[in-house]
Amino acid sequence: MTNQDDSDLVHRVLSHLAQSHGRLVTVESCTGGMICAALTAISGASEVVEGGFVTYSNALKASAVGVPEPLIEAFGAVSIEVAEAMAQGGLMRATDATIAVSVTGIAGPGGGSEEKPVGTVCFGIAANGRISSERLHFTGDRDAIRFATLRHALEMVLAT
Repeated sequence: MTNQDDSDLVHRVLSHLAQSHGRLVTVESCTGGMICAALTAISGASEVVEGGFVTYSNALKASAVGVPEPLIEAFGAVSIEVAEAMAQGGLMRATDATIAVSVTGIAGPGGGSEEKPVGTVCFGIAANGRISSERLHFTGDRDAIRFATLRHALEMVLAT
């Protein structure tokens, strides 16, 4: 984490999960496990964090959490459709999890396109029989985009 506000956000998420009797699983691509790492850096996180999947490649998105390869081919790895499938697949594969959050994006500095520029990130969250998603665009360098992604994913968990 980068500052006290981030640490406070992590503590609020852990407290929210404990109060709601939730268990979280993360499915991360562009953050490479940062969300799960931030949460598990706090003692006692094991009470509410099931674990995380780092599905950086398309092949692992398919094999680890069951994202259908035709979905990736049709929409691309950085898409609402794939983010939703990642969250749903993570929730299904983490036996004790009640909430899954997923992120897939382009942190840069390369890899962007006109349709999906660097800073494009898609989020998914699966909980309570529902799946929701968002597509956002962040600015800055690779670290700034990844930390903004981390913060927004945690805020999404707080809203569940």
